[in-house]
Amino acid sequence: MTSPLQRDSVAVHAGREDLTALGVHALPLDLSSTNPLPDISRGGESYEAMAAGGYPLPDGGAVYARLWNPTVARFETALARLEHTDAAVAFGSGMAAMTAAILAHTTMIGRRHVVAVRPLYGGTDHLLATGLLGAEVTYCDEAHVGAAIRPDTGLVVLETPANPTLDLVDIAAVVAQAGGVPVLVDNTFATPVLQNPVPLGAAMALHSATKYLGGHGDVVAGVIACDEETAARLRQVRAVTGGLLHPLGGYLLHRGLTTLPIRVRAQQENAVRVAAWLAAHPAVDRVFYPGADGDPRGLLRRQMRGTGAMIAVALRGGFEAATRLTSGTRLFTHAVSLGGVDSLIQHPAALTHRPVAAEARPSANLVRLSIGLEHVDDLVQDLDQALTATAGAPVLASTR
Repeated sequence: MTSPLQRDSVAVHAGREDLTALGVHALPLDLSSTNPLPDISRGGESYEAMAAGGYPLPDGGAVYARLWNPTVARFETALARLEHTDAAVAFGSGMAAMTAAILAHTTMIGRRHVVAVRPLYGGTDHLLATGLLGAEVTYCDEAHVGAAIRPDTGLVVLETPANPTLDLVDIAAVVAQAGGVPVLVDNTFATPVLQNPVPLGAAMALHSATKYLGGHGDVVAGVIACDEETAARLRQVRAVTGGLLHPLGGYLLHRGLTTLPIRVRAQQENAVRVAAWLAAHPAVDRVFYPGADGDPRGLLRRQMRGTGAMIAVALRGGFEAATRLTSGTRLFTHAVSLGGVDSLIQHPAALTHRPVAAEARPSANLVRLSIGLEHVDDLVQDLDQALTATAGAPVLASTR
C-alpha cells in the first residue's frame, strides 16, 4: 500500500495526476464561455445536472461556463486534498463564497438564523448585519454559542485566527456547542498549511483565496472545502447566481498552491521575529499574535501547526500614531488584503472593518500587518523608522 503523500507533495501534485496521460506538463487552461452540445437531449440533461449542483454528464458536455469549468475544477480538487475534504467549490470572491454558504444553509433549507462568533472579517460581519440575504444573526463570543442556538439556526460562522486581532477560537468546542448545526470556519489566515477545520468537526472551511492561496495579489476568489453533499448545494447556488470563479483565476490559484507551504513557512518565520521585535518597542502598547499570550488553552498545539504571518499592533499614540505608521512605511505597502509575497500594512477600523457595528469595531490605535517574503531585517528597519517618526522613540537594534 502506497504511503499518503506529505502536505508539500500534495500541494505540488494534487489536481495534476492526469497531465502525463494528456501529454502535457503545464496546467490546461480552458477559457471557453460556451461548449458544443452532442445533441439536444444529452446537452439538456447535462445542463440540468449542473444547475442542480452536480457535474457535467460524460457524454453531455459542459454546456456553459456559468455552470462548470474544468480548470476551476482542478483547483477545487487540489484544495480539497489539502483541506482533507471530499470536495471544494470555488467562487469569484471570498464574499461570494460566504454568500453562497449562508444561502445554502438558511434560505434553501427554510432556516433563517445564523450564529456569528466575533471578531470576524468586516465584510462577513457587515453582510450578516445587513439582513440582505434574509438571515437573522446573533453575534456572540465562543463561550456563548450554545446559548445562541435556536431551532431555526442553520449555520454557525467563525474565524480563527480572527481578523484583525488574531483571536483563536476552539473549533471543536464550538462544534460541540452547535449541537449538529453546521459550522463554517473562515480559514483564510491559517491556510490549509497550518489548520484543517473539517477534521476538527467543522462542516466547511472557507478561504478568501485572494490571499495566501493565490499569494501574489493578482487574483480575487473564494473557495469552500466540505463534504460532497454540502458541495452540491453550494454549486447549485453558484450556478443560479453566477458566482463561478473565472478560469484564469482557477489557473492562477492552482499554480499558487504549489508554493503555498513554503511561502507560509517562510512568511511565518519572518512574522515570529517581527512580532518579538515589536513587543519590545516603546511605541507599541500590545502585539496581537498567536502564542503571544503563551497559548494558555493550548489551541496552537491542538488545532494549528504554526502561528502564521499576520500581526496586529496597538499603538500607544492612538489613532494619530496609527495614521503616521501606516503612511510612514516605505517597504510595507499601505493597502488592504493580505497573504501575498510582499508585506502590507493597514488600519482595520478605517477600512476593512469600517462597516462593523461600533461595539465590535477594532480599536482606533490598531494596525494590521501582513508579513511577506522580504528579508526580516529590512522589514524591521522599515517599521523602526516609521515608529520612530510616529513616537519619537529611539531606533532599536536589528534582529540579527
